[in-house]
Amino acid sequence: MGKLLLFLLVSFLLLDVSFQSKGKRARKSRRNITQVVIPRTFKGDFIRVSLPNASQQTQTQQAPHSPGLPTASAPMPPALRLLGNDTAAYLAGPLSRWAIPSVYMLAIVVGIPANAAILFAVATEVRKVSSAILYCSLAVSDLFLFLSLVFKAHYHLYGNHWVFGETACRIVTACFYGNLYCSAHTLACISVNRYLAVVHPFLYKSLPKRACTIWASVVVWGVFGAAVIPELLVRQSYHLPQLGLITCHDVLPLDYSSHAPLLYYKLGLTFLGLIVPLVVTAVCYAWIVRELNCSHHDWALYVKASSLVFLIFVACFGPAGTLHFLHYVRLLAGEEDSFYGYFNVAVCLCCLHACLDPFLFLLMSKSAGSKLHFMTLKWKPLSIST
Repeated sequence: MGKLLLFLLVSFLLLDVSFQSKGKRARKSRRNITQVVIPRTFKGDFIRVSLPNASQQTQTQQAPHSPGLPTASAPMPPALRLLGNDTAAYLAGPLSRWAIPSVYMLAIVVGIPANAAILFAVATEVRKVSSAILYCSLAVSDLFLFLSLVFKAHYHLYGNHWVFGETACRIVTACFYGNLYCSAHTLACISVNRYLAVVHPFLYKSLPKRACTIWASVVVWGVFGAAVIPELLVRQSYHLPQLGLITCHDVLPLDYSSHAPLLYYKLGLTFLGLIVPLVVTAVCYAWIVRELNCSHHDWALYVKASSLVFLIFVACFGPAGTLHFLHYVRLLAGEEDSFYGYFNVAVCLCCLHACLDPFLFLLMSKSAGSKLHFMTLKWKPLSIST
């Protein structure tokens, strides 16, 4: 690991010399050993060491004696110096240390047994009901999300200090965001499935439903499994000497060539992973409610259940998608990066939706009696599973 860090430091120094010769990046004086970077949350100075061979020893000597900090056998991550008090206030405040992890723990306690129970119950119906495949996929995605929340809750409760190492930080970050996007898109697929069953029952009946749901699940997992690979390829943990903390994913030096593309990558991924499924779900449920209200049968209970499911989806995923998207737009425009704290609060709502999914599934099943019965033009009953 020390050789890898040495190689990266030397590579970054060579890249800096190249960029200076081409005039592509404004720098300070050569006498200054620090430079300003744009991290994911707050702005800071990246503390660069002039002698890469002694980097591990120097960082170890400068590190405060806080519990959990790496020792000589576990090298200290690169260090960042804080520029303002806002960063310290957020990292040391009750919001990030108590409120957010409390919501995470509540979601874990409620969500893991609920999703495990739904997964066990629905898995037995996979061969009978095609949509059960989507519900199984959603339950598995939510369970992986809760698994990552266990580590994130420890990170926040431990004072926003990461003790599990760089590799674990990358895996937890990729697992968290990847399954967040998977859950949103799986819910969008379920809404499309319900839309076809309600608004286009004849088309829905003629479709190879099992093949469609299988391919939809495979595509969602494949696309977002590949989409989070960049999170696994770049460093996610950094040391803050002023606070004696090692942050995970909260601070990233996007000024370097290895991290600079992340702004555009995360902007596009947020749009595709959160905004698009939000719009798709909104359109589908709007058409479902409209179609059922125009029906000759009394679907008031199902309409209320559909409206409740939709409102909860919007309340959970709407703020997270909007704030995350605006956060990266503001960073690209060179403005303040103050939306990230609000985004972390909004993400808690997404996690609450993951623990509510099993109960919403039971609500929809009961309100429809597990079957939607429509009347064709010839007034013959047509039964469509949901």
